[in-house]
Amino acid sequence: MTATPPREPAPNPVGLTAPLRLPDFRNLFVGRTFDEFANALAPVALAFAVLDLTGSPIQLGLVVGARSLANVAFLLLAGVLADRFPRAVILQGTGAAAALTQAAIAASVLCGFANVPLLVALSVANGAVAAISLPAAAALTPQTVPSSLLTQANALVRAAANAGRIGGAALGGLLVAVSGPGWTLGMNAALFALSAVAYHGVHAPAAGDGSRSSPLRELAEGWREFTARRWVWLVVLQFMVVNAVVSGGLVVLGPTIADEGIGRGGWGLVLAAQTAGAFAGGFLAARWRPSHALRIGVGVTLAEAVPLVFLAHLPELVPLMAVMFLAGMAVEQFTIAWDVSLQENIPPDRLARVYSYDMLGSFIALPVGEMAAGPLAAQFGRPATLVGGAVLVAVVTLVTLTSKQVRTLERLPES
Repeated sequence: MTATPPREPAPNPVGLTAPLRLPDFRNLFVGRTFDEFANALAPVALAFAVLDLTGSPIQLGLVVGARSLANVAFLLLAGVLADRFPRAVILQGTGAAAALTQAAIAASVLCGFANVPLLVALSVANGAVAAISLPAAAALTPQTVPSSLLTQANALVRAAANAGRIGGAALGGLLVAVSGPGWTLGMNAALFALSAVAYHGVHAPAAGDGSRSSPLRELAEGWREFTARRWVWLVVLQFMVVNAVVSGGLVVLGPTIADEGIGRGGWGLVLAAQTAGAFAGGFLAARWRPSHALRIGVGVTLAEAVPLVFLAHLPELVPLMAVMFLAGMAVEQFTIAWDVSLQENIPPDRLARVYSYDMLGSFIALPVGEMAAGPLAAQFGRPATLVGGAVLVAVVTLVTLTSKQVRTLERLPES
């Protein structure tokens, strides 16, 4: 058995909100919203908790880098699990586990026993839980809607995620400024618990046919699917570099620069502006169906370089909010084009494993970027480090566009 059809007849595919008429998709939509709201609170609160504790961007890089390492270590296992077992059940469990790990971090900060080794350990646990949820969440969408609604469903899921991030990033910065990072992390834990409750309402069985082979054989099947299409692994290589550079610049150096200028509340607004741009970009992507969506999505990734330049030379609130909004719009065009391209071209019973290789490649260099940002800035200065990163983002994006497969991949005709 492959992807299960929705439990109700397919609605009119023209309307953007048509997938919301399907109960499974509706619950997925709510769960993803809570998840992303929680995930938006977490990095803001954790960054300033570490800075309050140590005052060191290098220590901050170690904490966030440890979480990224755990992400990388568990992703391939996560893909096998999500192709074997019901993806909604996996998301229920990871939501509950994330609530527990974030509650423990909040307690350590509020009760005064937080230290860097403890935060690293808890971040590793949270990173492992997040890794297990990622392929399941990405591959669950096509199980809840018919193929004719994939674009609208992906746009709505992204809109829900971005709506959560808008509120989460803005509220995270404000809560940290007013009441400190501990209470912000406590709210984060509660939101993860709510996501687990929402996922309980999604009824989608495992995507596979029920047969069991060894995990290594299943990973090999996923690898063959991943490497069989040049456009897949080329784009993943591109984002291996892009994600590492942007994360080092925005997650590690950004809060440090904000502490010296626009303040913590201002940094929350900057992150919210990026997510607001992504929210707007999602609605644009839902209404615009270019035949070469992947080519356009990869090309507009060049916008990711712009905020790094502004952070280096004009770290003021209004300019940063403007360029982050535009970058958010551009990246959302890529994300929706990428998800639909994979969902249209990869067999449903192997989709989660391909997503796991995609995420592994995209995330594997994140710890390098996060841990290297502080030392590089200390050695060469923050402006040079940020501008150098912007140049690197531009170069790898242009190289990816030289691939004919990336430029010519077409959307499937509507059924």
